[in-house]
Amino acid sequence: MQAKVRLFGLTLVACVVGYFLFGSGRHVSMGPMLLALALAGFGILAIFRARADALQTIRNAIADTPRRILPGGKPSASRPVGKRRSGSARSELAAALASCRSAFLAVGLFSGMLNVLMLAGSLYMLEVYDRVLPSRSLPTLVGITILLVILYCGQGFLDFVRARVLVRIGGALDEALGHRVYTSMLRLPLKAGRDGDSLQPMRDLDSVRGFLSGMGPTALFDLPWMPIYLVIIFMFHWVLGVTALLGAMVLVVLTLLAERLTRQPVSAATLSGNRRGGLITAGTRNAEVVAAMGMAGGLASRWQDANLEFIADQRKVSDVAGSFGAVSKVLRMLLQSSMLGIGAWLVIEQEATAGVIIAASILSGRALAPVDLAIANWKGFASARQGWQRLTKVLAAMPAETEPLQLPAPSASVVMQNASIAAPGVQRLLVQDASFAMEAGHGLGIIGPSGSGKSTLVRALVGAWQPIAGRVKLDGADLDQWSSQERGRHIGYLPQDVELFAGTVAENISRFEPDADADAIIAAAKAAGAHELIVSFRQGYETEIGDHGEALSAGQRQRIALARALYRDPFLVVLDEPNSNLDMDGEQALIRAMLGVRERGGIVVIVAHRPNVLTAVDFIMAMNQGRMHEFGPKDEVFAKMFPMLRSVPSGSPPPRMAAETAPVTAATRTGGGN
Repeated sequence: MQAKVRLFGLTLVACVVGYFLFGSGRHVSMGPMLLALALAGFGILAIFRARADALQTIRNAIADTPRRILPGGKPSASRPVGKRRSGSARSELAAALASCRSAFLAVGLFSGMLNVLMLAGSLYMLEVYDRVLPSRSLPTLVGITILLVILYCGQGFLDFVRARVLVRIGGALDEALGHRVYTSMLRLPLKAGRDGDSLQPMRDLDSVRGFLSGMGPTALFDLPWMPIYLVIIFMFHWVLGVTALLGAMVLVVLTLLAERLTRQPVSAATLSGNRRGGLITAGTRNAEVVAAMGMAGGLASRWQDANLEFIADQRKVSDVAGSFGAVSKVLRMLLQSSMLGIGAWLVIEQEATAGVIIAASILSGRALAPVDLAIANWKGFASARQGWQRLTKVLAAMPAETEPLQLPAPSASVVMQNASIAAPGVQRLLVQDASFAMEAGHGLGIIGPSGSGKSTLVRALVGAWQPIAGRVKLDGADLDQWSSQERGRHIGYLPQDVELFAGTVAENISRFEPDADADAIIAAAKAAGAHELIVSFRQGYETEIGDHGEALSAGQRQRIALARALYRDPFLVVLDEPNSNLDMDGEQALIRAMLGVRERGGIVVIVAHRPNVLTAVDFIMAMNQGRMHEFGPKDEVFAKMFPMLRSVPSGSPPPRMAAETAPVTAATRTGGGN
């Protein structure tokens, strides 16, 4: 690649030198002219070869980058299982760009050749005024015009290739970081809460990719060539050089001012845009409530205020960028006119030729064009830079998941030890000092008033929320000793707010597992008592349920979500108010599903307000104000809490509690509550 680029550079030099050596007379001999044309054509062929090499480099970068960068994938020979990856989030972003180093080098080389080729126009005008017009040589004019056309074609083709390479660099960066950013977005609300725009990290990645794929990088690659143009202008005359240098210094100062003055407005526009987007998302998600209770007017008013704030912030950014762009454009045109005027004065003083006037003017415009382009694209650059900084913070807050040593599937117990739990991003504890243990075959019912911490406790039990203090263990191993994907195979979870995803019923039950087993899907549906319901749909398991399962009723969504929780017979099944939308048949199917989990040696934990489903459990935990108020065998707890009730029907005889729960039970019975 580099050899071809050097060959083309030498070819270009040979063309120019050959012309000046052999084409300086009144007539241009055909031999040197044909030689010059042949060399120029050979240079164009070298460009084609360089383009092919550059695109192949990009393809290789795209193919290799995910394998080299993406964490959490399958272990490779270079990264043994069980070892943690080293490096910071910054190194991840740097690695994504470093994987495209060869492509950036190609863009730099193409930019170098382009800037050399851009001298052709000014040199052509210099030759026309200093050679063609005085000599009145038509062959000379035809010869240099043909050479100029060839060089312009090469310039246009190189510009086309450079743009394509930059687009592929942006695509390679997105492919390298897209998976990582998406998984970080999924985990971020569980660690930092749901404040702000949850889609911002992906928007930041889009802004970075958009900047790399646009005209902004070309200005950065062309800026180093500005001194070369200035040197050439100085070679024409030092007065012209000083004039061009002063103009360049003024534009550089404008660029620095644009950087300083656009930083805060861009940040403010991002925040106001997030607020506006949040109102849109909330309104569309709750469209039924908005329509039923006439909330559209109030919400529209709030959105209008947020939208006006966003427009005002955007206006500030555009005003600053547009003002500097207009000033730089005026200064650039003024500089070119000044170069013409000074050149004319030098010609009058017989210190320069007429061709110098036009050539210096063209070169000065070309020298300052990268600065002008940089100012015009500064808004995109500022957005991309701030997006890069935010991505760095997000990836630092969400380290890549490791590949720990794969543990055996849990089959014996689940234990919570002195767990204190708070919502992500909130310091106030919602559950304090919760401890209990369950063995295989047990069923635990969690009861208590609203706001007592029941849902918070089960979120920590399944690993969705991390305890501030204490531990949650499966078969004696903390939950974080499994990767989230591996842990999820052993846990079934039905949250209070049922969420299904756009796709088929089968895909939702199988948790969107690639190449899911049809028998396992049907078995889970039968275990949840939902098989007959599903096959009653016109398309059965291939029924599209729409976003959030909007094509189904609330009860149907709950039963399909129960089947999803039972997919592949997980050891721990946690159900948070799973009967809130079920009819009598649905409740009976739920009870049978819970008993089925216990019979196969699993553990069931259910949060319930209605006592019907508690017939399938043998232990009860009573929560009150974030603390365990009572814990023990179902009959004993009910008899203690409701003296008039001496027994509650049980689905099966209560199994013996594990020895390690005895201290917990005793403690909660004597010292529980607030």
